[in-house]
Amino acid sequence: MRYQNELLARFKSHDAQIAIVGLGYVGLPLAVEFAKSGFFTWGIDIDRDKIEAASQGISYILDVKTEELRPLVRQKRLRFGSEYEVLERCQAVIICVPTPLRKTKDPDLSYVLSAVKEVSKHLSPPKLVILESTTYPGTTEEMVKPALEVNGLKVGKEIFLAFSPERVDPGNPKYNTRNIPKVIGGVTPACTQLAKTLYSQVLERVIPASSATVAEMVKLLENTFRSVNIALVNEMAVMCNKLGVNVWEVIDAAATKPFGFMPFYPGPGIGGHCIPIDPIYLTWKARMVGFEARLIELASQINSQMPHFVVEKVVDALNGQEKSVKSSKLHILGVAYKPNVSDIRESPALDIITLLHRKGAKITYSDPHVPQLRLGGLSLKAKPLNGNALKTADCVVLVTNHDAFDYEYIWKNARLIVDTRNAFKNFDKKVIRL
Repeated sequence: MRYQNELLARFKSHDAQIAIVGLGYVGLPLAVEFAKSGFFTWGIDIDRDKIEAASQGISYILDVKTEELRPLVRQKRLRFGSEYEVLERCQAVIICVPTPLRKTKDPDLSYVLSAVKEVSKHLSPPKLVILESTTYPGTTEEMVKPALEVNGLKVGKEIFLAFSPERVDPGNPKYNTRNIPKVIGGVTPACTQLAKTLYSQVLERVIPASSATVAEMVKLLENTFRSVNIALVNEMAVMCNKLGVNVWEVIDAAATKPFGFMPFYPGPGIGGHCIPIDPIYLTWKARMVGFEARLIELASQINSQMPHFVVEKVVDALNGQEKSVKSSKLHILGVAYKPNVSDIRESPALDIITLLHRKGAKITYSDPHVPQLRLGGLSLKAKPLNGNALKTADCVVLVTNHDAFDYEYIWKNARLIVDTRNAFKNFDKKVIRL
């Protein structure tokens, strides 16, 4: 109880130093919020470019403004580095490193394990360690806990451990790190209490779960819910295409029902770090206990096939103009995985470009947030979205509907448009919809 009470007092008085390991789209905004709330905060990352930029008060994350970051750096409330030795001064360590998939579609926890190994070298009681990286249920207790106890310290007594799923939605103007409700689950009740107390000093609402495993499952349910429902409307889009029905009109009409229906919209595929990957983490874990998550796996398969469907639409649209996709000039609008961000991870645009390039198409693109793109042997630079780029293209393919695009201007200047986002819903001629 002595160590627990000491941490509780320091968290409540903000007399604690916090370390954030991993300074991506989750870690940097979280570090800023802790520093703004009065905690002396350290940001740790192995990426030297990130450390250099952040140390100068320059933000590289959409949701953190440079004018918000720079005063915290100047006041020395927020410092950055690549050395883990600073953890010895800290009372809480929050791990926000990536959890990608291997080529075999198995979870890759190497970043988490590497971070935890470094953290374990600098553990001294009392200390709270929180994992925010998305992972499969059981990771915190089965992998992180033993790694932290390797030197004889006991979780729940001298050190404390919890999981809290990140819920960041990059580019969302309404919900941010501070006002998105925060789920936390500790390995022991004391761990849960400490994690809840710490986050409550910084965030508007904290929801405790009964265990770290429940908290891990929460994140996977949230994104699997989205994946499955997106797969449903994507399949509806393909079906409606066969039937000659406008799927967008169908969804808009169905959305007028005040109960029992929530609108989801089709698209060229799913992207980002969460929705394409989290369901795979869940199904992988399910197989480990002998359960086959057939619906979830089928949803992932449907979503992964949407770039192929888009390519078919482009080929058909060109055929309607008596043109072959080979040697045709195709201009892609938007390569980020979602509107108004620069993140291209798992973006369906990458598959669409690759597939069209393999068919012999000449590819150019415009994206105000992604200045250059490298895909295998294909190296592209974003073109200004002007009349020349549009008029010289045999077909313009809208993949990501950024707010910066002037859709009326695009429609007036393009010869042919394949619209995967219904951005041209008010235009009929020369527009081919998903």
